[in-house]
Amino acid sequence: MSTADSPPSAPGIAPTGLYVDVHDPTYPDSDGNPMADSTQQFDWIVTIKEGLEALFDDRPDVFVAGDLLWYYTEKVARDHVAPDAMVVFGRPKGRRYSYRQWLEGGLAPQVVFEVYSHTNTPAEMARKQALYDRLGVEEYYEYDPRTGSLKGWLREGGRMRPIPEVDGRRSPRLGVTFEAPPEEDALVIRRPDGTPFGTAAQAIRQRDEEKIRADEAERRARAEHRLANAAHRRAEKAEEWAEAEREKAEAQRLRAEVERERAEAERLRAERLAAMLRELGLDPG
Repeated sequence: MSTADSPPSAPGIAPTGLYVDVHDPTYPDSDGNPMADSTQQFDWIVTIKEGLEALFDDRPDVFVAGDLLWYYTEKVARDHVAPDAMVVFGRPKGRRYSYRQWLEGGLAPQVVFEVYSHTNTPAEMARKQALYDRLGVEEYYEYDPRTGSLKGWLREGGRMRPIPEVDGRRSPRLGVTFEAPPEEDALVIRRPDGTPFGTAAQAIRQRDEEKIRADEAERRARAEHRLANAAHRRAEKAEEWAEAEREKAEAQRLRAEVERERAEAERLRAERLAAMLRELGLDPG
């Protein structure tokens, strides 16, 4: 058998702990369809995928992907679907050409997201929902950014059942909370700590804004420090002036005291002299 005819090596775990995939041309890594049909759809796919990835960044056993072909039947390449975002608990992080379920311990993604575009039809989305139900997905969410509509399904009793009201609901698997007012582009997905999902670009903008605010706060702090130092120096000068005034007043008091003592001494000498003159029979006047 030639090298070209040899079957691909099996994927595995690299020394880094990441999953290392092996390309198999039997299962193409693209279905020829674009990731998104509009910038709006693309932005939301990226927001959800990056938010999920950040949410489980410290979990080596959680794999998150966006627009990745999921092959669910071995040796049947036509059996595939490409969720806009999916989460697989129990599978290592790593780079994959596709998600071939039989190479992933048979695990189907537990959570799947789909974002509507203007080309999607209700029938198409219904077929996807039915497929995800059949494949064992535990939680499935559909979001239409044009209307703000968010729908969800949760597996109960062996099948996915519609969630009556997704707005304000917490995902059992993800721990995130959805806020879905019926307005365009209004969805907010909050992490358990309350932080909303955002793209890398939004994170960079937020970081830059926080840096600007921090720099401005530092400038204000330095200015306030300079003002405080100036006030302290003025206070020190005022204290020095007050001390000088106190010393001057004390010096004046001491001089006055010396003058009184000198005058008293002169008076006593005059009295003694007068007494001596009287004793001698002389008139001191």
